[in-house]
Amino acid sequence: MIHQINEIRKKTVDKNPLIHCITNPISINQCANGVLAVGARPMMAEHPMEVGEITQTADALVLNIANITDIRMRSAKISAQTAQSNNIPFIIDAVGISCSSLRRSFISDFLESFKPTAVKGNYSEIYALYDDMYTSAGVDSDENLKTENISRAAVKLAQKYSTMVLASGKTDVVTDGKNVVYIHNGTPQLAQITGTGCLLGMLCGCYLSVDRSINALVTACAVLGISGELSQTEKGNGTFFVNLMDNLSVLKNEQIEKLLNIEVKAIEEL
Repeated sequence: MIHQINEIRKKTVDKNPLIHCITNPISINQCANGVLAVGARPMMAEHPMEVGEITQTADALVLNIANITDIRMRSAKISAQTAQSNNIPFIIDAVGISCSSLRRSFISDFLESFKPTAVKGNYSEIYALYDDMYTSAGVDSDENLKTENISRAAVKLAQKYSTMVLASGKTDVVTDGKNVVYIHNGTPQLAQITGTGCLLGMLCGCYLSVDRSINALVTACAVLGISGELSQTEKGNGTFFVNLMDNLSVLKNEQIEKLLNIEVKAIEEL
């Protein structure tokens, strides 16, 4: 899979795709800079009177419901409809649905109305989408959830909604309902700065713009995880974040070949 990852990265740089991102003000700057770092162009428009027009010109759409508002909920649906009608790949990041009935209801209705190319969330969010009775506190992933259980939940969701699913955690889980890929790259320091989960969704959008397979999501997880590993520092969170942006923008094929740590399994092996 190393060859596919590096090929997707090259295609993204060559294409310089426009990524329409409807996200939150907490991480909007990190997301825009992350998109630029991997060779794409960010557009962060969210007003409902313009999002349809902008999505129509984009190469991919990323929807993120963190810091949810009436405006963003309305805009997300308009853009999703535009993307679906124009065969533009789009991903929705189900931030916080495990701790908010509003968000859970929105995502449930969204998935009944639209067919995103991929659905993303951390372990808690993906499990909440699978199990209506599951709840957790805050937007952080529940460390008690096991990778094996999340894998089975993600596969069921992928099959139910005919989409791909990414569950981010210490081990990232990616599935298309047929196969499961575990990405073991990363560092705990990624959880010490805000917005890295949102950033992962943006990278997914960048790579989906050139490849609509499970490989695009694996590439996003690998790129962020390996960049995180290369950025580790004892100086503090600020230095780590600067290092992360630097490594995202200069990551070499050789570094991926050396550090990539993934497993591929058929669903029968779960």
